[in-house]
Amino acid sequence: MNKSEKFDDNLQELARFAKVISHPARLAILQYLAETKTCISGDISDFLPLSRTTVSQHLKELRDLGLIHGDIEGLKINYCLCGTEIDRFLQLFDNFFGNIKSASISCCSAEDSKSRQ
Repeated sequence: MNKSEKFDDNLQELARFAKVISHPARLAILQYLAETKTCISGDISDFLPLSRTTVSQHLKELRDLGLIHGDIEGLKINYCLCGTEIDRFLQLFDNFFGNIKSASISCCSAEDSKSRQ
């Protein structure tokens, strides 16, 4: 058993989600799919300043988490967003940070808050 398995399922799920979306290329892919609704894998690599191989690796990470899915059409794969999984992860994220945000303890001084803005 690794140490992350000692944490509850929601925390593990959030950590996997955060890890996958932590790369700007994956965020750009999600953004591109949202703008185009569906697209072909080659179109994505034309849009990003990355090789097809690198884009393919990022698509695999997003697909493995369930944020996107791809339909094979001949030699091409049409990718699109998976709204139900995105909604599920957003709900987990909102629940987690809602609890954090609603905590009544604030350790930041007024000066610290100003410097972050």
